[in-house]
Amino acid sequence: MTEQLRLMAVHAHPDDESSKGAATMAKYVSEGVDVLVATCTGGERGSILNPKLQGDPYIEANIHEVRAKEMAEARDILGVKQEWLGFVDSGLPEGDPLPPLPEGCFALQDVDEAAGRLVKLIREFRPHVITTYDENGGYPHPDHIMTHKISMVAFEAAGDPERYPEAGEPWQPQKLYYNQGFNRPRTLALHEALLARGLDSPYGEWLERWEQMGRERTLTTYVPCGDFFEIRDKALIAHATQIDPDGGWFRVPLDLQREVWPTEEYELAKSLVATSLPEDDLFAGIRNN
Repeated sequence: MTEQLRLMAVHAHPDDESSKGAATMAKYVSEGVDVLVATCTGGERGSILNPKLQGDPYIEANIHEVRAKEMAEARDILGVKQEWLGFVDSGLPEGDPLPPLPEGCFALQDVDEAAGRLVKLIREFRPHVITTYDENGGYPHPDHIMTHKISMVAFEAAGDPERYPEAGEPWQPQKLYYNQGFNRPRTLALHEALLARGLDSPYGEWLERWEQMGRERTLTTYVPCGDFFEIRDKALIAHATQIDPDGGWFRVPLDLQREVWPTEEYELAKSLVATSLPEDDLFAGIRNN
């Protein structure tokens, strides 16, 4: 393939791009791939999760602007491009019964109408591969589930000249993947490696929850990207309101991660090209066409 490869990663909030597939993106950027993050919402209703910043009146009053600046820093660290789709964060409803979602939020938009914004961006950027979330959102946040819904519609519609004619010249992406970096095999491998070295593991409760759910996703694609874990972590730390640099995200030494599990994982959901599973490249089947 002679033209530059292009990858689009569709995410719900600023910080999702740095916690899901960030090392993969940094790897592909280093290889000359053009990578674009499409961020559906501004993260306006996200809680300040870093205890060091909780109670800061400026941050609380300007959370939208603060999160946009964090996104800009993370984007620069990863070396990717980034565009906002402009939807409003739905927040994560909590309680029993769950409260209604706020009026006008992303998760309450008409799916076909909301997908039009993503179709326009796809037709402008012309990605060969798209990554997004599975039907459960990776976890059941309403914005993550909505991200899945509009991604599926947009993947099918972007190449169809009959749909969204106002959104530009048609372009058909060739493959669509679900991010599956938080998977049981990886978690179990890291958990056992930590215990074998006499270290505490943050994954015990995670594994118990997986046992209770009894549900496994199909991992089809393992992208080797251990050399870029440090860049991933720097990008994640840039989202200072969301990430405590002394928290659980960073308890597993990088050298142990690279030794035990040096890949990020994906589930191939749609492919218009022939490929053999398992893969080690999101562009498998595309590079040689």
